[in-house]
Amino acid sequence: MPSRRETEDALRRLAPKISPFEFNAIIDHAMDSAGLSKASPETAAWLSMVAFVRHNFTDYDALLDDGYDQAAARHFVAAEIEDVLAGWGVRRKLSAGE
Repeated sequence: MPSRRETEDALRRLAPKISPFEFNAIIDHAMDSAGLSKASPETAAWLSMVAFVRHNFTDYDALLDDGYDQAAARHFVAAEIEDVLAGWGVRRKLSAGE
């Protein structure tokens, strides 16, 4: 499992303009996620950040509630996710399925 410090450092590199609130929420998610326990710090930070944005800054969950499958819902919110990430100084782009 990546350490909290390693994951924090990775998130700071990925999103240098992120606010302290979002930073802490993303790190907490990464540390609490059993699925990320074997991920590298960079992967844990990235996947937690994308999931946080998807669920908190887009209509992703509403799309799922309306019957869209995960792939379709992710497609429809990808541009919104990219906009939030860009505002945080993230240079990496989403890949298919993220």
